[in-house]
Formats: sequence, C-alpha cells, structure tokens
Amino acid sequence: MSMTTPPGWYPDPGVPGTERWWDGAAWTGHTRAPGGQAFGPPEPVTVVAAPVVRRRGSLPAIGATAVVLVAAIAVGVVVLGKGDDTPHTASGSKSATAPVTVNSPSPKPSSGPSDDPHTLVDQLNGITLPIPDGWEKTDDAVTGLVTMATKDTYNCPGDSGFCHHGKVTTSTATMTDLKTAEAVAKNDIADAANDAYDHDPVGARLYNGITSHREVKSGSVVVDGRTGYLVRWEVRTGAGPGGYVESLAFPSTVGSEAMVIARFAFDAGKDGPPLALMDTVTQGIAPIGGGRNGGVGSSLPPPSL
Repeated sequence: MSMTTPPGWYPDPGVPGTERWWDGAAWTGHTRAPGGQAFGPPEPVTVVAAPVVRRRGSLPAIGATAVVLVAAIAVGVVVLGKGDDTPHTASGSKSATAPVTVNSPSPKPSSGPSDDPHTLVDQLNGITLPIPDGWEKTDDAVTGLVTMATKDTYNCPGDSGFCHHGKVTTSTATMTDLKTAEAVAKNDIADAANDAYDHDPVGARLYNGITSHREVKSGSVVVDGRTGYLVRWEVRTGAGPGGYVESLAFPSTVGSEAMVIARFAFDAGKDGPPLALMDTVTQGIAPIGGGRNGGVGSSLPPPSL
C-alpha cells in the first residue's frame, strides 16, 4: 500500500552513499552525505528506483560553548502558559496537543544560488525574505536554522555572551498533527519566546529568564499569496529591557505544503528594531525566483512506505 511520505532525507538510489531531500511531493536537487552537511543543488538527475524509507529556532548570539545540536527539549524546561503572566513547566501544560517541532535537516539550508546581501534564501521551503538595512545573514551552528540578525551585538545582560537586538529564523514545522496556520502559530509562540529570551539551546539564561508575557497581536495575514497566522507576545525578562516575539505560520508553496514557521525576536527599548519591521519582512516573503515555485524536483518517483 502506498502512502504519502513526509519530507526528509532519504537514500539516493541514483548515487550510492548519498542522501537526497524529498519535499513531500517531489525530489529536490539537495544532496548530502548520510547524516552530514548538505551539498548545493547538482545537475538534475533521472532515476526510476524508489528509495527505502527511513523514519527518522533564539535571539542571543551563542558563545564558543554552544557546540552541540539540541534535538529535544527536556521535561521540566520552562514553557510559557497562555492567558496569564507566569511561566508554566512542561508538566503543567494545559494542552494535550503534540508540540510543533521546528526542524531543519541541513546544517546550512540557506545556502543557495543567491549571494544577494539583501535577500535571505530558504531553499527547503522555497522562499526568500528581504534582509533589512543593518541586518545580515548569520550561521546558527546550534540549530542550523535559516537566520538573519542585526549586525551589531552587545554584552548580554544576564549570563555572559553576545546578544543581537533583532533576529529572524525560518524553518519547517514537523512532528505535529496540527493542520492550520492558526493552530501551529499558537502552539509555537511559547517555544519561540523561551528560545529567544528565557534560555538558549545550551541552557544559558542570557536575560535571566522570562518573568511575564502578554499577547499584543494575533490574527490572519497573507504571506506570499497564502493565508497564514501570527501571534505576537511582549515578554519581560529578569535582566535587560525584554522584547517582542512573534510566531508566523503559513503553508509552504512547495512539496506537501507543510507549514513554514518564521520566528521574530526584537529587543524592546530604544535600541530594538521597530515593530513595524516584522510586518515589512512578512510582506516581503516571496517564492524563490519570484513566481510560483514547484521546487527543484527531478523525475524520480516518490518514496513509498
């Protein structure tokens, strides 16, 4: 019995010892060594065999100690609740819905054909984002997410390290049964806030943690011609001015149309980016190449379960 196979890295039947990215509907041009770093898109290939299926993010600049990829959130990590001003632990969560997992299979998914310093390219999700003046592309060695941040950094007010005044990441929401942009955004916002201002992936509390939060904006929004949903929180921290965090979810324009999550984290105060910039970046999200993008697929058949 054939079933739709989720996006992921699968053995490339045309090139032994290589994995190729399946976007949920078509093979793409992205390959990598098994479990390793992705290569740039090669020349298109045509192979007829199907592969064997294998079943298989923060505002502060991470210091030299951040050298491991955090693959899961441990039980007991602080998770923000909704509708009050006090954080909740994972054991006190009010929702039984499976959490959204923000996943980026490649360590550097943004590497692509564009060297434009004003454009951030997310190859796996088939989109580009405008890079504002004073911002730049960054490599997040811990999460591997497609990332841009303000160029200037400052000494974090909590644990030692360097922080950015603003940061934006994009990724694919996986390991979730949530079907709508609204559900994905509402389910992601607490994790987005925690990752940005409560603790980094290696546990450092660069702002001495979040002390309270409040929702300042939520609702539907058009992203690249498709209906998405955003949730924006203002958070207060134990040290520093706090900030604003937004989870924006919208359907991908490629493959199986899994949800894309864009996370925004802007410092509050006079040194933080203007909140209107979140909307400007959202309005500038576009398909790679400027038209409707069906991905960089080949004629390989889909993997079968």
